[in-house]
Amino acid sequence: MDFLLDSFYSAILLIASWNKEVVDIVSVSLRVSGSSTLLASIMGVPLGFIIAFNRFFGKRMLITSLNTLLALPTVVIGLFVYAFISRRGIFGPFDLLYTQSAMIIGQTILILPVVTTFTIAAISRIDERYRKTAMTLGANSIQTAGIIFREARFGIVAAIIAAFGRVISEIGISMMLGGNARGFTRTMTTAMALEYDKGEFTLAIALGIILLGLSFGINLLFHFFQGRTGH
Repeated sequence: MDFLLDSFYSAILLIASWNKEVVDIVSVSLRVSGSSTLLASIMGVPLGFIIAFNRFFGKRMLITSLNTLLALPTVVIGLFVYAFISRRGIFGPFDLLYTQSAMIIGQTILILPVVTTFTIAAISRIDERYRKTAMTLGANSIQTAGIIFREARFGIVAAIIAAFGRVISEIGISMMLGGNARGFTRTMTTAMALEYDKGEFTLAIALGIILLGLSFGINLLFHFFQGRTGH
């Protein structure tokens, strides 16, 4: 018990002193996760809107497939992307393996279904009368889509927040595609795993505290925007 308390106290001091290693690790995590969330949002929000806004053959099957991909293990994505960007892969000449770019690619694939599915859910909650009223008043398809998008904006923001929360805490993709290189591809989760293996818990606990704080803040935002969608 004393060991745990001492490690926790040392971790607090490490955070308070703005330790360079801690700052570097957190910066890499936020940069990679933020970039992947941005890319997934740019692709997933329009895709989710198109799927939800239109009726077409196979729509139900497509949504079912997206829901299935929500549970896709990170190691599966890591292996899939690794096969393409390794030296023997199609994109091997680009030297992407063990770079932040590789991590961003993998994480974007991980959370693209999250953004898309949650966006579909947000759009689907909008009363059909909004569409009918807008079109009755002479709005064209683009204007009608804009009205629906505005009504669903809180749900869409919640989708993006949920995606960031999913990706900031993943470890499989970061480890397999980033290589856990110090100061370059080492994230909070991979650093915590490394420190645990070394039996040095101070840095791991410090990063754990920061990660828990981020996760708590993300969940607060998520529930706030979810609450707004209910009104």
